[in-house]
Amino acid sequence: MGLVLLVVIWLITFISTYFFIAKTWWLPVGASAAAAGIDHHFTTTFILMGIVFVAAQVALGYLVWSYRDRGSASKASYSHGNTTLEIVWTVLTTILFVGLNLTSSSIWASERFRAAASDSVQVEVTGMQFAWYFRYPGPDGKFGATNPELEDASAGGEAALGLDTKDPASKDDVVSGVMVVPVNREIEVILRAHDVIHSFFIPQMRFKQDAVPGLAIHMHFTPTQTGDYEILCAELCGLGHYKMHGIVKVVTPEEFDKWLAAREAEKL
Repeated sequence: MGLVLLVVIWLITFISTYFFIAKTWWLPVGASAAAAGIDHHFTTTFILMGIVFVAAQVALGYLVWSYRDRGSASKASYSHGNTTLEIVWTVLTTILFVGLNLTSSSIWASERFRAAASDSVQVEVTGMQFAWYFRYPGPDGKFGATNPELEDASAGGEAALGLDTKDPASKDDVVSGVMVVPVNREIEVILRAHDVIHSFFIPQMRFKQDAVPGLAIHMHFTPTQTGDYEILCAELCGLGHYKMHGIVKVVTPEEFDKWLAAREAEKL
């Protein structure tokens, strides 16, 4: 039985390690300015933790084999352990985890704690069961007021957000079911949730953040490649969670200006 356990443990270890080394299931190609730094930290973490995982599993298999039942009736001896060894691996683990945290903190802070550029494109993203809505402030650069009493999720569009048409600032607000943004320009995302916690996730942008009811969470990213990218909800938000997805279209600045102008014209 000891030999069987050793073989099973080592097979699981080496086969699973192979899939990670071969990158059989891996991240999609990055399409944002922060993607390279995030991917580097992701890979570094996997290498360091992979070494620890393989070493621990190899040692586990060896110990299972070494201390297998040999059919002898010898009395078992008790050991309280090795205090020095326990201190060493606890300190090394602390250094590893704190070190990984410190090296990644700048990446985390760059999208969350640093204010967006003054010329960034503002997009308010609202998650509600089970759709995403995207609002642009229009030429005046101001978002109009919303009123919970005016919200009608079944109507979609401006009505779903409860846009108050009596507010002058709301006259030029554009609400879309597709997120359209210009390439190579910083996008300030203002995340909101209408009902429950949702999670706004664009894998290619390496962008992921929970949207929490009652909060307006400001983050930003810079797309570097044009194309259509899927938006997912990465937080279980109800029975329709599986169908809560959207599209972010990254276009040229000229195409973005034309698209926004066309949406403004539709409001006239």
